[in-house]
Amino acid sequence: MDDSIVGLDIGTTKVTAVIGEFDENDEVEIVGVGEAPSDGLRRGVVINIESTLRSVHAAIEAAEQMAGREVQSVITGIAGGHIEGLNSRGVVAVTGKGREITQTDLDRVIDAAKAVVIPMDREVLHVIPQEFIVDDQGGIKNPLDMIGVRLEAEVHIITGSVTSAQNLVKCVNRAGFKVSSFVLDSLASARAVLSRDEQELGVLLIDLGGGTTDILIYRDGAPYFTSVVPIGGRQVTSDISIMLKTPTEAAEKLKKQAGCCYQPMVEPGEPVIIPGVGGRPPLSIDRTKLSAIIQPRMAEILSMVREKIEKKGYLQQLGGGVVLTGGGALLPGTVELAQEVFGTAARIGRPGNHGGLTEQYQSAEFSTAVGLVLYGAGELTPESGARATARDGGSLLGGFKRWIRNFFE
Repeated sequence: MDDSIVGLDIGTTKVTAVIGEFDENDEVEIVGVGEAPSDGLRRGVVINIESTLRSVHAAIEAAEQMAGREVQSVITGIAGGHIEGLNSRGVVAVTGKGREITQTDLDRVIDAAKAVVIPMDREVLHVIPQEFIVDDQGGIKNPLDMIGVRLEAEVHIITGSVTSAQNLVKCVNRAGFKVSSFVLDSLASARAVLSRDEQELGVLLIDLGGGTTDILIYRDGAPYFTSVVPIGGRQVTSDISIMLKTPTEAAEKLKKQAGCCYQPMVEPGEPVIIPGVGGRPPLSIDRTKLSAIIQPRMAEILSMVREKIEKKGYLQQLGGGVVLTGGGALLPGTVELAQEVFGTAARIGRPGNHGGLTEQYQSAEFSTAVGLVLYGAGELTPESGARATARDGGSLLGGFKRWIRNFFE
C-alpha cells in the first residue's frame, strides 16, 4: 500500500505538487516537490483542460522523481470566485444514556447545522464546527461525554461550484491520477502557516495567488469568514506590461527581480532595464517608476480584502494580525503595505521545516501544497472521532467526496 500523501495545488500561474510521508516518529516528512507553469486557468477556474492536465502531469512527475516513488492519488486544492462561506447553527436534544453526549449526538447536531438550502449547482466542501453549546454553556470545543439535555453547534460551511470541481477532477484523472479529496486552498494554507495562538486571537489569512486572492478569518481557533477577491498577482504583471509596453513574460521577470509594492522602501536613482521589443534597444527606467505601477494595484487588492471584512465587522477582531502567503506575498514591501492598509501587525506566512532533502517548500508559494499534505496527514492520524469532527467536520469523508466517487466511478 502506498503510504505517501500528495498535495496538489492547481493555481492560475503554476501547479505545485508536494509529496509527504510519515517518518519513524509518525511526523510528516516532505520527500518530493515539483512545480510546472500553468496557463489553463483563469481566476482559479479551469478553462483549458488539455493545458491544465499537462501542467499537473509535469508537476507531479517532478515531485515523483525527487521522492523516488510513484503517485496514485492526490489531495487537490480548490479555489476561485465560486467559493462561498456561511455560518450556521444546529440544535438537537441529547438522546444518549443518562443524557451523556455521544458521537451520534455530535453527528446529528452537525447534520442539523449543515441542513441549509444551497442551489443545485453547488456542493458542500467543508463543515467546520466553531463551537458547541451544551444547555446554554458556550465555548465548548469537544462536548463528547459531557452531560446535557440540549446540544447546539455553530459551524462554518464552505460551498463550491459542482462544475468547477468536475473539471479539476477531469484534469487530474486524465493526467493519470485519482483525486482522493478536495480541500479549500486557504484552509490548507492556514494549516501550513498559522500558529495555534494566532488562530485563537483572531487572524486574517490572505493568500495572494496569481488569479485570485483568498481570504480566511480565524477566531477562537476556528474559521468564521471565507471569501475570494477575483484578482491577483497576474493583474500586477498585466499593469507592468501595459504601462511599460513590454511583453507579459518580461513584465513578470521585472516584477520578480526589481518589483516593490511599497514606495518608501525604494531608493531613487536605482536603474531598471526594460528589454527591447521587435529589435528596439532596451530602455532604462528608475525603479521608483516600476514601484509606482505596482503599489496602486497591490493596495487595491488589499483594500478590497479590508472592505469585505469591514462589512462583516471582523476588522477589530484581529488580535493575531494579518498573515500573507502565496506567491504574491514574496513581492518586497507586501508586509509594510498590508500594515498600512489594515492598521495592524502583518507577517509573511511560510511552511515550517518538515525534513526532507530540500528546503524549497519552505516558501510562501508552497503554503497550499504543503498544507494539503498536512491536512491529509491529519485525516490519517488515529484520533477520536469527536476530535476529527470538531476539527474538520469530517469534511474529507463527507458528501462532496461521495459525490465525486458516484460521478466518476
